[in-house]
Amino acid sequence: MTPEPVSTHGSAGSGVSASGGGRGARRIRRIVTTRRGGVSAAPYDSFNLGGGVGDSRQAVAANRARLARAAGLPAASVVWMRQVHGTAVTAVGATTADELAADQPEADGIVTVTTGLALGVLVADCVPMLAGDPVAGVIAAVHAGRRGAAAGIALRMLTAMFESGAGVEDVEVLLGPAICGRCYEVPVEMRDEVEVALPGSACRTDRGTPGLDLRAGLARQLRSAGVAGVAIDPRCTFTDPELFSHRRAAPTGRFAGLIWMPTDAARTT
Repeated sequence: MTPEPVSTHGSAGSGVSASGGGRGARRIRRIVTTRRGGVSAAPYDSFNLGGGVGDSRQAVAANRARLARAAGLPAASVVWMRQVHGTAVTAVGATTADELAADQPEADGIVTVTTGLALGVLVADCVPMLAGDPVAGVIAAVHAGRRGAAAGIALRMLTAMFESGAGVEDVEVLLGPAICGRCYEVPVEMRDEVEVALPGSACRTDRGTPGLDLRAGLARQLRSAGVAGVAIDPRCTFTDPELFSHRRAAPTGRFAGLIWMPTDAARTT
């Protein structure tokens, strides 16, 4: 899978870019937002999609509605999580969509086989993972911070997808914008601990200090598990002013990764 971002012009403005298609039988759509095109005031300006970060509830709701409109989705069809830096991955379905809109699942990963149901993940340095099997029709959205990534949330995501019918040979994963290894400075003990749990993540920063490249470690782990379709969005949240970064400027907002299977996407052979 090699997503090709395109501008999405609409009520969300330049705050939304989308990719879709990929090989296989069912069309899967992915969106990664930026911080532009919304209504939030500083320091959450302007397309903040995260609740619980200090922004007004009205602004967050308006921004989420703009995102749904830009994606061509009803706002009630977008499922968000109460992310806790854990490893829980929860399956959701159409019958729970309305309930989930009012009571978000406490999890850091969600999986569905339901067309028209969009899965959202919020980040501001952590890694958003958007995974899909277009053959089986299974998708997942995952929040992978340092703790969750080291504790194996990527493998838990795959297990949940397999339980829903996905095949490892058909899974395609996008690792979205996150803080890069050149900027993610950590104590040497922390770097070494994460490297043991997530080989390939240890690195050195531009300052020559111990660092972590979570996307490199996650990509290695996924490929070792048999996932051939791993793509990495190279943008670094810390250095890219178009993206929110908690390390660069806290408090701040959250941008989102969104994945769904359109209901009008006919299967092809």
